[in-house]
Amino acid sequence: MRTIIGVMGSGRPLDGADHKRALELGRLVAEHGWVLLTGGTASGVMDAVSQGAREAGGLVVGVLKSDDGAECSQYVDVAIRTGMGDARNAINVLSSDLVIALPGGSGTLSEVALALKAGRTVIVLGWDPGAAMRASEPGKLLDAASPEEAVTLAAGYLNRLHH
Repeated sequence: MRTIIGVMGSGRPLDGADHKRALELGRLVAEHGWVLLTGGTASGVMDAVSQGAREAGGLVVGVLKSDDGAECSQYVDVAIRTGMGDARNAINVLSSDLVIALPGGSGTLSEVALALKAGRTVIVLGWDPGAAMRASEPGKLLDAASPEEAVTLAAGYLNRLHH
């Protein structure tokens, strides 16, 4: 059985440096003879890392949110259409022998957490997931130093929510 490397990251368009890093990662995964597995979409980290792997002769698997494959990257060789939305993140990490996580949002964070919970090794490249959690939207991760501060933060949030 071939080794599967799951690469997770943002689906948003990448700047030049992030795009170049994802292309290089995909190329290196392919050059090691590993199968690349991503969320399969035609944008962001998933598209760039898939392009790098494909151009280097690698096999690229995309586990898609939809059941019709409309969002699929042109660089994906095997598209798995799940119709599961973000629930497919569990398939991404459980199908990977190891996960490499590039900068991303809440979807990437969920994949990192699921991978760790499943006992997979996660390598983060170019970001701090803890900082990303604190900055993520639409939810927010806030820190409290005491029960009193936790309740004060909760009351402030709920007050804004209901007014």
